[in-house]
Amino acid sequence: MPITPATATRTSSSNGAADAILLELVDENGVTIGTEEKLAAHQAPGQLHRAFSVFLFDETGRLLLQQRALGKYHSPGVWSNTCCGHPYPGEAPFAAAARRTHEELGVSPSLLAEAGTVRYNHPDPASGLVEQEYNHLFVGLVQSALRPDPEEVGATAFVTAAELAERHARDTFSAWFMTVLDAARPAIRELTGPGAGW
Repeated sequence: MPITPATATRTSSSNGAADAILLELVDENGVTIGTEEKLAAHQAPGQLHRAFSVFLFDETGRLLLQQRALGKYHSPGVWSNTCCGHPYPGEAPFAAAARRTHEELGVSPSLLAEAGTVRYNHPDPASGLVEQEYNHLFVGLVQSALRPDPEEVGATAFVTAAELAERHARDTFSAWFMTVLDAARPAIRELTGPGAGW
């Protein structure tokens, strides 16, 4: 396999240990200024880094949520948007969003479109880690059966806007969920139409 910026950070060293996963550090305008190891970038107070969030909908306008697996080091067991993560250094956010959606959920979106960016700072009280992110947003459609990776995803659910409001009041969601959802709402409404209630 050729070594690319995306694969170089995931290769194993000669002693068999996995190399560190690197994230792109960015300035307030989203311009890359360096790299940092993933966990170190999330240590308080956090370093601003590039991320992405995906919101996929079925043909009736229901949003696909995922519950993060209990084994994840950051925000385990909480509900969140369809998929979120970090591009590898040099990897386009769109490519990273499509890649991680397939890795986590076993599906490729039948449509995936850019929906803007949002910058936020969300501490996670449970872990003490901090999400200082310049987040690229994507919305799209999913039309095939899910095949979630149990190491990444604990559960999935398709919800209407009303069902999401009920679930959000009852269940624990990721600290960043409402920030990224609100930022993506204009694109979500354009995708799902006025009748879906987003």
